[in-house]
Amino acid sequence: MFKIKVGVIGTGFIGPTHIEAIRRLGFVEVVGIAGSSLEKAEEKANELGIPKAFKDYKEMLLDEEIQVVHNCTPNHLHFEINKEIILAGKHVVSEKPLAMNSQESRELLDLAKKHGVVHGVNFNYRQFPSLQNLHSKIANGDFGKVNIVHGGYLQDWLLYETDYNWRMKPELGGKTRAIADIGSHWCDTVQFVTGKKIVEVFADLATVLPIRKKSKSSINTFSSQGEVEVEYEDVQIETEDYASVLVRFEDGSRGVFTVSQVSAGRKNYLHFEIAGSKAAAAWNQEEPEKLWIGHRDKPNEILLADAALFVPEARGSIHHPSGHNEGWPDALKNMMSNYYSFIRDGKNLEKDKPNFATFEDGHFSMCITDAILQSSNESKWIKVQAKQGVSV
Repeated sequence: MFKIKVGVIGTGFIGPTHIEAIRRLGFVEVVGIAGSSLEKAEEKANELGIPKAFKDYKEMLLDEEIQVVHNCTPNHLHFEINKEIILAGKHVVSEKPLAMNSQESRELLDLAKKHGVVHGVNFNYRQFPSLQNLHSKIANGDFGKVNIVHGGYLQDWLLYETDYNWRMKPELGGKTRAIADIGSHWCDTVQFVTGKKIVEVFADLATVLPIRKKSKSSINTFSSQGEVEVEYEDVQIETEDYASVLVRFEDGSRGVFTVSQVSAGRKNYLHFEIAGSKAAAAWNQEEPEKLWIGHRDKPNEILLADAALFVPEARGSIHHPSGHNEGWPDALKNMMSNYYSFIRDGKNLEKDKPNFATFEDGHFSMCITDAILQSSNESKWIKVQAKQGVSV
């Protein structure tokens, strides 16, 4: 059977999660991996059973067997590597944020369109079965006109002053952290579910821990230091641990969300509630199989993920019987399935509508992030400016 051949750049947390999701498809094969060094690439290739280890991504891009490349590197490398993947004529899946600012993301979008590659961004939360179902039900008018959206994305992995990660360095993670890292997911998810774009923002960003203690030894993302004695150095922090943002949607409806990486007990709590003129809906990522549906004149409901109860458009997003809960890895698999099926079926982004986030979505996300940062700096409402095309 013909298989689409894939290379993955990045050996940290997210690269192997992409690989695991890809391998569940059956018609796609990961044939190569590249990291920050040949040693790291070889170590991960041996661990995961990948036949080729490359000394760097440039060597990978010369491999004619590889048709698609996944960019799972730190944020500051996204623009340069995505650009080179496109220029090499290969399809691309990028981790978010797509770039460091909306000027860069606009250039990548224009370049991807010019070269005709299939471009995807890993906004995987929209791929949960319950959200695919909710998206279709809202589009079908089941909830009436959406008037209000509120929610947030809370984590606690940076709660202590001794919690430190490369994402805190603006030169590596960007000028904004909590917004770019998790707020971007909330915005993409809510825009997908409601079918409405965020067009204006009023933001309040804060650095809860302006001084952190950085370990002099390396500690992986989301890892625990346990009882090991560690030496620290004080580091000034410039990016936000917390943000609250008022939003206005394109049809005049309103919303608000809060993001935090310092909320004890919240591990990965992306949640939202949508108030429509007929009914309301609420969902949270830590209990993804449940969708709360609120009514005024009859009892409220809990709709469990069940293909038999879903609208036809969403049934393909769920793969197990009701009660066999599908979670974060399954949503990621759905993203990969939709992306690679699009390629396998010979579809074209200029003609066919994809069921995955593209560089178009990644660019608009960067425009929202830029507007939020400007709003916080200037303490006023800022319109989201989707930049016009640039020459490439």
